[in-house]
Amino acid sequence: MSEQPDRWTKATVYADMWADPDDDPRNSDGAAPDGELPTLRDFLSSYRLTLLMKCEGLDPEQLARRSVPPSTMSLLGLLRHLAEVERDWSNWITSEDQLPSLYGKGGDFEGAVAEQTVVDAAYADLAREQAALDAMLAGHEDLGEHVGKENIAVRELLVHMIEEYARHCGHADLLRECVDGRVGQ
Repeated sequence: MSEQPDRWTKATVYADMWADPDDDPRNSDGAAPDGELPTLRDFLSSYRLTLLMKCEGLDPEQLARRSVPPSTMSLLGLLRHLAEVERDWSNWITSEDQLPSLYGKGGDFEGAVAEQTVVDAAYADLAREQAALDAMLAGHEDLGEHVGKENIAVRELLVHMIEEYARHCGHADLLRECVDGRVGQ
């Protein structure tokens, strides 16, 4: 990228935040979740929302912009990738037939093109796959329970999901800053 955008944030209280604390939808009423399972679910929910916040307000071209050539990574690609990953995690839980890939090998990033229909489909795919996985996980309250063909513990699966979103939210921070200069947590 030859021209770097000026850094900016909507936050007025802290210059390094994405939004002011009172406007941040990830902030709760101050009560922390009680127990390991609610805590893990809360962290996952927060990271899922963070990714969506990093993509907010951008048009298809901005979402599809590959900011660090030759990488194929873009914010739109991250949305598609995480929809694919959510589906893959669903496959980890079940012992049934595996769901097919949404985009094919490498298609999550390669297919992230600047078209409104692709953007709309990416958001719909992500929401659908998150809801499907959440419904599957609702039937497994015991974190020590082992599920699926791989016999993975529910706790391990949730921690892995949080790690995946956290890592990609870090990528989203950098991608968003390259797109329009917006910074923050």
